[in-house]
Amino acid sequence: MAEPARTRRRRATAGSRVVMADVARLAGVSGQTVSRVLNDHPSVRQETRERVRAAMAELDYRPTASARTLASGRSRMLGVISFDATRFGPAAILAGINEAAQSAGYLVSTIALTAADRTSVAGALDRLLGEGADGVIAIAPQRSVSQALVESGHDIPLVTLDKSFGERVPVVAGDSASGARQATEHLLRLGHRTVWHIAGPVGWIAAEARLDGWRAALKDAGAVAPEPLFGDWSADSGYELGRRVAGRPEVTAVFVSNDQMAVGVLRALHEAGRRVPEDVSVVGYDDIPEAAHLLPPLTTVRTDFAEVGRRCLALMLDQLHHAPEPGVRVDIPTELVVRHSTGPAPAPAPAAAEKVT
Repeated sequence: MAEPARTRRRRATAGSRVVMADVARLAGVSGQTVSRVLNDHPSVRQETRERVRAAMAELDYRPTASARTLASGRSRMLGVISFDATRFGPAAILAGINEAAQSAGYLVSTIALTAADRTSVAGALDRLLGEGADGVIAIAPQRSVSQALVESGHDIPLVTLDKSFGERVPVVAGDSASGARQATEHLLRLGHRTVWHIAGPVGWIAAEARLDGWRAALKDAGAVAPEPLFGDWSADSGYELGRRVAGRPEVTAVFVSNDQMAVGVLRALHEAGRRVPEDVSVVGYDDIPEAAHLLPPLTTVRTDFAEVGRRCLALMLDQLHHAPEPGVRVDIPTELVVRHSTGPAPAPAPAAAEKVT
């Protein structure tokens, strides 16, 4: 009895990995046509496309990364440069990039910087280019990192966070200035005469934007802007700075540039006997998962960091597959989430009665 054609074909490739040439032979087409089908090239007739795909299915062909590179001229690998990736915001953005990249059929290679200097950035970029990255996304939102990337001289698609130093580099940003304004205006509407600010570190673009939004809201309200206090994003720095504001009875409202520092502020106020929100109202930023479970639950500003990551990936793919307008900027809106750490300004202490003689 004659051997079935399918059995003969599978025996022809038994004991060895099925390669693109096997698919081409079975489908009766050239290797270039198989490449075009892999790359979804529009020039392939539908009948031919279906024949090639049927051959792939019959041979259980799994395209390797190198095969896809040959088909498309790209590695289908993207590089990500991050800094301080253990913080909630950068970690959530990275998760969003990875999820979107997987759906688009791309791999992601991530380098976490331990220093934000020009040498470290250049080294990370060289390594990613050496691995064949089609493009690089930077989720290291410091001025030094973005500027080093843009000035590197490499002709590779880039996407940065918050601010670009090059006319052609797309940017994805949470609208930090607007979020800070929302937080400050919320406290002013509650009757607080002014709002103190515990800011993020100098040189961080988001921290500077939140500082600007806070100042603008106070200026528009005709309120005096106290000197800001600068932390390092950590709960420890929030605690130390919180101890300073807790000792000042005139402080009734504090806007903190991220939730981790706000956690430290809440502890400092508690230790000083300042009740939240009866004596001091506190607003954080980022809406970390723990914010709703603090005592009291923290009023904060929410940014959809996963959406930031997805939009970074979308802008990168737009550069790789189309010809986007230069200098595209995507602002992700923010949302004020009101919980129980904010309340009406405390009534002023009654003036001491004059002694009657």
